Amino acid sequence: MKTNLSVNINKIATLRNARGEDRPSVLRAAEDCQRFGADGITVHPRPDERHIRRSDVLRLRPVVCKEFNIEGHPTPEFMELVLRVKPEQVTLVPDAPDALTSNAGWDVDAHFDELSAIAERLTGAGIRCSIFVDPDPAAVRAAARAGADRVELYTKPFADLYPSDPEAAVAPYVEAARAAHSAGVGVNAGHDLNLENLAFFASRMPYLDEVSIGHALICDALYLGLEETVRRYKECLKQ
Repeated sequence: MKTNLSVNINKIATLRNARGEDRPSVLRAAEDCQRFGADGITVHPRPDERHIRRSDVLRLRPVVCKEFNIEGHPTPEFMELVLRVKPEQVTLVPDAPDALTSNAGWDVDAHFDELSAIAERLTGAGIRCSIFVDPDPAAVRAAARAGADRVELYTKPFADLYPSDPEAAVAPYVEAARAAHSAGVGVNAGHDLNLENLAFFASRMPYLDEVSIGHALICDALYLGLEETVRRYKECLKQ
């Protein structure tokens, strides 16, 4: 089974915004990542537009010729944007507006009615709906009941434990992936995956459709170059 690599280009926008101009170009980055072998592009527009802006999302739509994945908290403004752009996938995350980065999955049961209504709107518009969850089979099954097409497993706990105990680190994710498969939903993963831990994670994970990687990949590209970095991450996903 092939696992796709979606490159999150938020950090390209962060660097650009430091000068307030258009260098580096997020459009060029998206084009190059796809040309170098990435299977998709991910962006996570936040209300304060501290990295990817709403205008970037609109300009990226005709540039992303592979899979376009837009992540975010489903505020009315976010929903208006994604229903206008119609990416291939929307990933719903529970981030507060001032969150530095994603730090937990949804409590799906507590937000079940909200998530169910949003999933219905997305799938009705022909957009795949992914719900960001912790590696918990109960949360995975709840997301499936809410109408998700996929779940994205939050992988920071894996990354934190990996250096000391790789097998223990990946075990909850294997269980969650099997629960997702049994519930009829696909499996994505993301957060703190990198060149040190990705090959191991991918080799142990059943039913892994996609990983979304941004911060580590862009950091590596500063030293390796973007083309070589994308190649190395793709190599990690070969099973």
